[in-house]
This record gives sequence, C-alpha cells and structure tokens, in this order.
Amino acid sequence: MIKVLKDAAALAAPYFKGEDKVRGWLLLLAVVALNLTLVGASVLLSYWNREFFNVLQARDAEAFWQLLFSWRTTEGGTMPGFVGIAVIYILIAVYQLYLRQALQIRWRAWMTEKQMARWLADRAYYRIALTMPGTDNPDQRIAEDIRLFVDTTLTLGLGLMRSVVSLFSFILVLWALSGPLEVWGISIPGYMVWVALAYAVVGTWFAHLIGRRLVRLNFTQQKVEADFRFALMRLRENVEAVALSAGERDEHASLLTRFRALIGNWWEIMVATKRLTFFTAGYTQVAIVFPIVVASPGYFAGRMQLGELTQTSGAFGEVQGALSWIVDNYSNLTEWGATVERLTTFSRAIDEAAAAEATGVRSLHEGGALELRDLSISLPGGRVLLEPTDLTINPGEHVLLAGASGSGKSTLLRAIAGIWPFGTGSAALPKGARAMFLPQRAYLPLGTLRHALCYPTAEAGCDEAELLRVLEAVGLGHLRDRLDAEDAWAQRLSGGEQQRVALARALLQKPDWLFLDEATASLDPESEGHLYRLLKQELPGTTVVSIAHRESLAQYHERRIRLAERRLAES
Repeated sequence: MIKVLKDAAALAAPYFKGEDKVRGWLLLLAVVALNLTLVGASVLLSYWNREFFNVLQARDAEAFWQLLFSWRTTEGGTMPGFVGIAVIYILIAVYQLYLRQALQIRWRAWMTEKQMARWLADRAYYRIALTMPGTDNPDQRIAEDIRLFVDTTLTLGLGLMRSVVSLFSFILVLWALSGPLEVWGISIPGYMVWVALAYAVVGTWFAHLIGRRLVRLNFTQQKVEADFRFALMRLRENVEAVALSAGERDEHASLLTRFRALIGNWWEIMVATKRLTFFTAGYTQVAIVFPIVVASPGYFAGRMQLGELTQTSGAFGEVQGALSWIVDNYSNLTEWGATVERLTTFSRAIDEAAAAEATGVRSLHEGGALELRDLSISLPGGRVLLEPTDLTINPGEHVLLAGASGSGKSTLLRAIAGIWPFGTGSAALPKGARAMFLPQRAYLPLGTLRHALCYPTAEAGCDEAELLRVLEAVGLGHLRDRLDAEDAWAQRLSGGEQQRVALARALLQKPDWLFLDEATASLDPESEGHLYRLLKQELPGTTVVSIAHRESLAQYHERRIRLAERRLAES
C-alpha cells in the first residue's frame, strides 16, 4: 500500500505544480472547506437530534415545532430549527459536489493532454509498441485509467479526510456521552470510544484478509476488458480483409477467447466480492444496533434520556464508520490500486522510451548527402539484418532499394527515419532537410478528405487550387466534390486510392527527401509508372529512395542497390 500511495502521489503532484496549479489549488481548497463544513453540520445535527428526541419523550409540542421550523433556546445555547439546518446542508452539499466535479474535469483534461503529449513526443508510442509489449492498450490507459484515477482519488481522498475529521469531532461527543465503565473494579473512561475502536480494528483486519485478492483481479480485469475492446476495434478497421478472406469463424473464435478470459476473471471477482460483501454487510448491519445494545444499560438505569441514547448511537456510528473507512472502501481501494499501477507502468514506459531515443542511429550533418557510416541493423531478438555498411546517396538522385522479402529493406528506412532503436553506427541526413516517409499501407487520419490530403500539416496550409490540381494529377479527380466530407476514408477508399492520397501529400508538401516503402504496390504497373513520372516532373529536386519488388521500376531510378546476405551492394 505504501508503494501505491507513493506512485499515486507521483501521478497527482505534476498537476498541482503545473500551469493550472492556481485554479487547481483554489478548487481543491474550496472542496475541502465545504467538506469540513459538512462534518460540522453533521455534528450540529447530532445535537439537534438529541434535543428533538428529548422533547418527543417529554411530549412538548411547542418545543417540537420550534425545533422543526424556527429555533429553541436550550441549556447549551440556541438550537436552530431543522429547516434552516437542512437548507444550509443542501446548499453546501450541492456546491461541494459541483466544485469537486469541476476539479475532476480540469485535472483529467490536464493529465490527459500531458500524457498524450508525452506518449506522442519523440515517437515514444512507436518504441513502446515495438519494445515494451507488456505495456498493453495505451488507448485504455489514457482514456479510461486517467478518468478512474482522478475520480477515485478525489472520492477516496475527500472521503478519508471527512472520516478523519469526523473521527476527531465525534470522538469528543462520544467520550462525553458514554461516561466511565467499571470492569473488575477498574474504571474505564469513555468506554464507548474504546469499544468503537476495537470493533473497527477487528473489522479492518478481517476485511483485508478476505478481500486482498481483489487487487490482482481488478488489475487483470482492466487488462482483459481493454484487450477485448481492442480486438473489436481491430476487426472494425479491417472489415474488408476479413470479409474477403471469409474469416468470420476465426474472428468469432478469437473474440470469444478474449471475451471468455474477461468473463472468467469477472467470475473470480464476483466470488471474491461475494465473500467480502458477506462480511462488510454483516459488519454494517451489526453496527446499527451494536451501540444501542452497549449503551442501553445506562438508559434503562435512568442515567440518560432517549435523546442522549440516540445521540450516543449516532456518535458511535460516526466514530466506528470513520475507523472503518478501509472496510467500507476496500473494494474501491483495490480497483484504485490497480489503476495507479497501470498508469505508473505506462508513465515509466514513456520515460524509458524517451531515454532510449538517444540509442537510435539517425543523426544530422552539415553536408548535402545521406550518409550511412558503419551502419548495422538488427531485430529485437538480436538477429542481424545489415552488417556494418557505408553508403552515400547524393541530393537529387533516384535510388531503388531491392532485395528479398524479409531482408531488412523496410527496417533500413525505419533506421534512417530515426524510429528503429536496434542498431549501431549512423544514418545521417542533411541538417534542415525535409524528409517524408510513405509506408506501403497509407495512413488516413480521421476527418475530412482534405485533412487526409494535407496531413500532417494544417488544412489552412494547403492551397485550394493546388490541392485540386494534385488530386486530378494522381487520378483522384472524381473525389474533388468530397474534399470536405467526413467519412471513414480508410474503409471507403481502395488500397490503391489510399496510396494515391499518400503520394498526393508528397506532391503538396514537396519534401527534399522522399522515401517510398512499396508505396505504389497496390497500383497496376501502368498507374505506378505514371505516378513515378509525375514525381520526377513535379519534384525535380527531390531525392527519391524507393523500396519495390517490380523490376519495371528500375527505369525510373538512376541507381539500384540490393540488400542481400546482410550487405548493401550496387547492382
């Protein structure tokens, strides 16, 4: 638990030290103040309750109505009526909840934005997916775990604070009401306080013994829920491939396997929760009558009135409830602990990915050429794809990189792009040069077709006339009227059309260096040839490095380099 608290503090502290700290602290202090005021109102209500039941026992109708609607002067001072207390209590409760929710949404928004920025910075998202497979479902950790962390931290934290304040507030009331108890000739002052303490300690110990398995089970449940959701999302994104393969039976079996893992773990949570609830429900029910039973001898002996008995019962309940905070919140604490662990491991994975950024082989230099110097590339398992190699590609050249499938051509481009961490030596691009890498599977972001064409630059940076001209040039003129239509373009367009969109981006952005990783493989040879001629015509100063298997593409390149037997060689 100490480790969980340290991790939670490390997750929470940046918000209250960041740029939104003033508003965050003001909201937190306001919520705390209102929370403490609610405790004070509860103490006042306990004294009102005593007076109310005393006048009922005395059958004093005038005092009864005074205590309901106005005020009544008692030995302890003026007691306000219930209506006034209730109105103030309701106002405080409403604004305490409202301000707490305002703090929740601000904190969640800040934390989500920061985590997304860290995840996307320096391609940490890519390195995590590549080298840290245990850090599963980052989407769930950002979208769901942050929400749970913020909401549960505030709920549990404010609840704990209220319990502590209630404990010290009502323990004085209970001490004064219970009086001494003679046991074997020994006088025990405030005996009801000690009874409440013993009751809570025993209950907490049993709750921990019964419910500690829930920590592991809740962590696992969050993982399997995210795995199942990811599998559904992945199927949705690949509906055409599944339909063409008639893979419904296999997909159904795969989804059922993940869902059954979810259900199996849920059953374990149900069994563990059932055992814990048997105890906590019984513990709570016994606590209703337990203080009355313990205090009843004094009432029957005439040492206290009905009002004192009910106030004693209420004070005992507040003290016992405060001391039993862990028992009452054990299930929530286990879920919160699992959330803290998932966010902490995710944050550490981002830190490790950022630290590993320096291990890449990409660098920048003052020259104008792409220079590979003593460059070696391997796979995560250690298998070498490229032995130490030197190579120079001059500005303006068109180079075809060939080789058998799996020989490491795409990995070489990843190393040049600076996203592949497994290698030594250097792959140096000219400083200030604008490079663009187009993979075989074009990426179409969510939004309009215009956004997909201009990606990753802002739509405002794309000239309308140039956009329409390029769209026509790459063979997508039939889409000119749908530029501002939002659609699932990754599913709406064919593979070849998606590759045309990616090449249109290159024509619009005019990079100094263009790397094509089978970026035209989905096109027919005639269309492929047309687009390569278009690149040469539209981007005469751009250096083009292509990966392709079709020998026909050699005519569009001045140099042909082959990757074979872990070496690069001109061919």
